[in-house]
Amino acid sequence: MSVPDFQTLLIEHDGPVAWLTLNRPEKLNAMNDLLLDELEDALDYLETSKNSVVVLRGAGRAFCAGYDLSSDSEEIGYAAARSPMEDRDRLLSNIERFTRIWRHPQPVIAAVHGYCVGGGTQLASLSDITIVSEDATIMASPALLLGGGYLSPLWVHLVGPKRAKFMSFDTGRAISGKTAAEWGWAVEAIPFPDFHNHVSDLAHSISRTPANVLRIKKESINRAAEAQGLLTYARMGADTDALLHQTAEVQEVQRWIRDFGLKEAIAMFKAGELSDFGGELWVRREPE
Repeated sequence: MSVPDFQTLLIEHDGPVAWLTLNRPEKLNAMNDLLLDELEDALDYLETSKNSVVVLRGAGRAFCAGYDLSSDSEEIGYAAARSPMEDRDRLLSNIERFTRIWRHPQPVIAAVHGYCVGGGTQLASLSDITIVSEDATIMASPALLLGGGYLSPLWVHLVGPKRAKFMSFDTGRAISGKTAAEWGWAVEAIPFPDFHNHVSDLAHSISRTPANVLRIKKESINRAAEAQGLLTYARMGADTDALLHQTAEVQEVQRWIRDFGLKEAIAMFKAGELSDFGGELWVRREPE
């Protein structure tokens, strides 16, 4: 079977290893609907390939900057038109897409360099092994208040509730790749000059184990994690996030992005313009 031709992804075969690259470098590989659809198609293709191991990585300066939050994106531009149930179903569908990585018959290594933000941490958290560059910048939530409870449950599974709250409560809080490995969110943190070769060597080393053996090993460990509730509380995050999307605060931030653009909205949030002090829930700024 020939390698599919995608607009937002690249697949390269290196013997028993397949490199699956998120390929929107001009957007720091932020995920839009097309990328998410093509990711499903790529996983379908890789299931039928003869590869033993899949490496998921990002092109350019980032692994993945999360969901595309530009003013005309599906996440922001059409947010006001969705009903609460439509919003919840959309969020849940993304979890189900990422669960495809968790259940993929071949081991999936997430190779995280540069920025890994928001939804990008979902991709990495549901991969089998996460290797990070020491100088990576990892944020459990984007730098704006846009929801809550959607990303954090997967962090609880990996780093515990207190560190998950630390990353969630302080919107935009970032840690380095080195800290992520120390916490247990990643397996290893590697100096960037050695990063690619290290991941490649690991993938090829794993591929020496026969594919059927790897599949059973993966299923056995996944079952143990699922028995502890991993996928249940990952899905539950769609409910809490959809609820917060209905609040005045989050809807105001969404309006900021539509009216002023993402960069200015981040600056406004950092300046404290979203506030429940002084008698009003938020400070409303109109476009000039």
